Amino acid sequence: METLSGTVYLVGAGPGDPDLLTVKANKLLRQCGALVYDSLVPNEMLELVSKSCKCVFVGKRRGHHFASQVSTNDVLVELSKSHKCVVRLKGGDPFIFGRGGEEAEYLRSHGVPVEIVPGVTSGIAASAYMGIPLTHRSGCSSVTFVTGHEGFHKKEPSVNWKNLANGSHSLVIYMGVQNLQYIVGELLDGGLPPETPSAVIQQATVKGQRYLITTLKDLVRKVQEDKFQSPAIVIVGSVVDFQVKECAPKASHVTMPISF
Repeated sequence: METLSGTVYLVGAGPGDPDLLTVKANKLLRQCGALVYDSLVPNEMLELVSKSCKCVFVGKRRGHHFASQVSTNDVLVELSKSHKCVVRLKGGDPFIFGRGGEEAEYLRSHGVPVEIVPGVTSGIAASAYMGIPLTHRSGCSSVTFVTGHEGFHKKEPSVNWKNLANGSHSLVIYMGVQNLQYIVGELLDGGLPPETPSAVIQQATVKGQRYLITTLKDLVRKVQEDKFQSPAIVIVGSVVDFQVKECAPKASHVTMPISF
């Protein structure tokens, strides 16, 4: 198979604060000839690219897809034919619930060189910015990252929430706000105690960052009362009780796009 001239870099943008962008990601943004980016990328990162850079928005949010995954894949292949450096900028880490694996597979099947640039995933950043350790020697020795929103093409959920209730000391749930009532019900039915400490963190690391801490049994009610929405991370487990507020970094002034 003929190899195309350009390389596509699947780059993690981190959780939102531009200061958390990796040195390599910053370097690639400044030198790329084409940029393909998602919804959860603040304008401050887009300003790093040159004026001659071709920028293509392919954002996807719940129920609102500006571009399908198929068309995004095709755009990346086409751009690689005319640009030596193409950056595919994805919120968080490209391989953590970001469909980076699918894009890398598609590109390689079409002879396009691909390089992965890791980013700080929001599950880790959100907890750190609230001073919540995801593991702790005093009893929290495991952590599970799980998506609360699976693809519409799946006939049934692949996440067994009841099993997760006793399978890990800490649960970090991505994209779970919309399905929170179902998730909490399954965790309770699976045997997780109603008083289990829980937290929801919205807009982590950027302007508008806020959070709440409550018990699992009150989590849905509190989220609804306080009108929390995506993008948000949900943390369930005793690690929430180990929060050290004094060491939490301050959120950036940067504004992150919110859900539609």
